[in-house]
Amino acid sequence: MMRVENLVKFYKDVKALNGLNLEVKPGQIYGFLGPNGAGKSTTILSTLGLIFPQQGRIQLFDLEVFRDGKFDENKLVQAKKRIGYMPEHATLWDFLTPVQTLDIIADAFKIPKTEKEKRIKELLDLVGLSEAKNRKVGKFSKGMRQRLLLAQALINDPDLLILDEPMSGLDPKGIAEFKDIIREQRKAGKTVFFSSHILAHVEEICDTVGVIVKGKLIREGSLEEIKREFLEKAGYTIILETSKPVDWSSAPWRASPLGENKYRIVAERDIREELHDYVAKQGAKILTLQIKEPTLEEIFLKMVKE
Repeated sequence: MMRVENLVKFYKDVKALNGLNLEVKPGQIYGFLGPNGAGKSTTILSTLGLIFPQQGRIQLFDLEVFRDGKFDENKLVQAKKRIGYMPEHATLWDFLTPVQTLDIIADAFKIPKTEKEKRIKELLDLVGLSEAKNRKVGKFSKGMRQRLLLAQALINDPDLLILDEPMSGLDPKGIAEFKDIIREQRKAGKTVFFSSHILAHVEEICDTVGVIVKGKLIREGSLEEIKREFLEKAGYTIILETSKPVDWSSAPWRASPLGENKYRIVAERDIREELHDYVAKQGAKILTLQIKEPTLEEIFLKMVKE
């Protein structure tokens, strides 16, 4: 669907992309994470042909649109017909209404009039702008502008949806609605690639995560894989409650009390089966057991620090 190989981009003396490699597969919701200045927007703009990297390869839908400093314009145009893009910072026409805005963008994609009118109505309903469809965009709040930007990204019914910080400026209700829309797009067979520095958003809706730091992808994989690797490196923290007190003095793991018959166990690996045996030998039973999973934020901060 989208593949970037060894992509390099300089801004004068600043290396914004440093041999970046990433792959977005069909049907994924891919969360592109990184601190400010890590290269997230530069990656997106390069992929869309809006800035020129110095070297590397970019493939979209199995079309090689860029190789070593040169775009293939015909292939790029062909690929972009199947892409919807929502930029982080965009200038909308303040003197137009949402209907007029989407009408112009639909014409750019050569969408037939009857299909266009139906599509515009559906999208304004989807993003919650139906009641404001005839208001001038210049009077819109930041959140309403974000909704319109999402609608324009969907106007051509894209196969690949690229979103750059899509939930910036939205209130909690708007954020929840955006997440639902993104999930529905995936259910409809679309692939979603979205950049964010808000980790909770990525953790809730993405099945794959790529972490970029200083222009290089330092980790890519499913959330489950990344969490499992983090646990294996940092150790497992297990919270358990037993039916009676347990003596941990001879245990090979670190144990500390949390309350009456409640303990925190720290081990280098998953020891749940051994814990059951250890507790049973002391005539007790495990009533509750929980592995404390790290949050994406904890993992992300550790990756960036390393």
